[in-house]
Amino acid sequence: MGLFRRSLYKSPAQLRLMREPGLLTARALAAACAAVKPGVTTGELDRIAEGVIVAGGGKPNFKMEPGYHHTLCVSVNDQVVHGIPGNRVIEAGDIVSIDCGADVGGWNGDSAASVVVPDTVRPDVQSAGERLSRATEGAMWAGIARLATATHLNEVGDAVQSFVEANPDEFGDQYGIIEDYIGHGIGRSMHEEPPVFNYRVPMQGPAVKPGLVVAIEPMVVGGSPDTVVDNDEWTVLTVDGDIAAHWEHSVAVHEDGIWVLTAEDGGAAGLAPFGVTPTPIA
Repeated sequence: MGLFRRSLYKSPAQLRLMREPGLLTARALAAACAAVKPGVTTGELDRIAEGVIVAGGGKPNFKMEPGYHHTLCVSVNDQVVHGIPGNRVIEAGDIVSIDCGADVGGWNGDSAASVVVPDTVRPDVQSAGERLSRATEGAMWAGIARLATATHLNEVGDAVQSFVEANPDEFGDQYGIIEDYIGHGIGRSMHEEPPVFNYRVPMQGPAVKPGLVVAIEPMVVGGSPDTVVDNDEWTVLTVDGDIAAHWEHSVAVHEDGIWVLTAEDGGAAGLAPFGVTPTPIA
C-alpha cells in the first residue's frame, strides 16, 4: 500500500510525458469516429485506429490487456462497453460507442466517444440515441469541470450524477448510470488506482492535487443500469436491451489547473459551458 501511495501522483516531468499518448489516442479515436457509417464493420474501425496509432509511433494499449487482441472496443446499441470489433455491420440508427487507447514510451492515453448513425426512416430512433449521447457527454464534461475545483476525487461522481438527473430523456424519465464499470487512474498502466465513480458515494476518495491523472468515463443507458457479460466474456450488455452511450477523457491535474490529455484543445470547448478554462501543462 505504501508503494501505491507514493505512485498515485505523477511528477511534472511525468505529466509532460503523458501528453503525447493522449494526443495520439485522440487522433486515432477521431479517425475511427469519422469512419462510422452504414455498411462499415466494427473490424474496419479497429484497423483504422490501429493504423493511426502505429503511424504515430505508438502501440495500441488495449492489446496489452491479457486476452484482448484488438485496438478498440466497439459497442453498438445495447452493448455498453468492451464490445469486440469484428464482422458486425453498422446500420442506420445505431449508437456506436468507441473506446481507444495508445501507449507511447510506456505512458498511456484512454478515451471514448459515442456516434449516432443518421436514420432518415426512423428519426425517433436517431433522436433517442442523440439525446442519450449528449447527456452522457455532458455528464463527462460536468465531472471534468468539477475536478478543476474539487478537493477530493469522489466529487466527480456527484457532478456526473447531478448532470444526468438534470437531463432526462424526451419523456422526462431518468437515464440509468452504470455502476458496475467506472473510471480509473492512468499512467504507466492504462488502468491504475484510484477508482473514479460516476455516481455519488459516501467516501471522499483521494485528495485532488497536482499529479493526479484520471480517466473519467460515464456510461449511461436508456433504461435499467443492470448489465450482463455476453458469451464472448468481454462484451457488456444491458439486461433490458435498451441503448447505451459511453464517453471518456484522460485528465491531468497540475500546478496551474487541469488539462484534458486526450483532447486536442485540452478540453477548452467542452469545459467552456461550465466556466472552466484548462491550462496547458508547462
